[in-house]
Amino acid sequence: MDRSKATEFGGLEASLLQMINAHNQSAVQLREHTEKAKKDAITSAKRVATLLVDCVNGGVQEAFIMEKRIEMEIRLLAAAILRFGKNTDQWLAASHSINTAIKEIGDFENWMKTMEFDCKSINAAIRNIHES
Repeated sequence: MDRSKATEFGGLEASLLQMINAHNQSAVQLREHTEKAKKDAITSAKRVATLLVDCVNGGVQEAFIMEKRIEMEIRLLAAAILRFGKNTDQWLAASHSINTAIKEIGDFENWMKTMEFDCKSINAAIRNIHES
């Protein structure tokens, strides 16, 4: 009977060792699976973060490019405004000169009519003196 108990005890011990080994193997497999899942999750998170940053940076970059284009257009418009302002000033000066010349022509014409009238009056006076 001692032998059967020893065999029974040895079998129980072997079963217990087998269960411990199975548990250890299962724990190792679970750790490996967990570690792989953790690495995959970290890789996926990095990829998502990279895609999000690229997406946001793309919008920021596009806004920056548009801002530079708008600034360039503003500079071009400011230069055009200055050019048109100078042209307007030149046209105003030219039209003022033309107006002044026309007034002078009108004044000269008036002076000529006055001189003609005076000459006719003097001529008539001289004839009257000569005839009398």
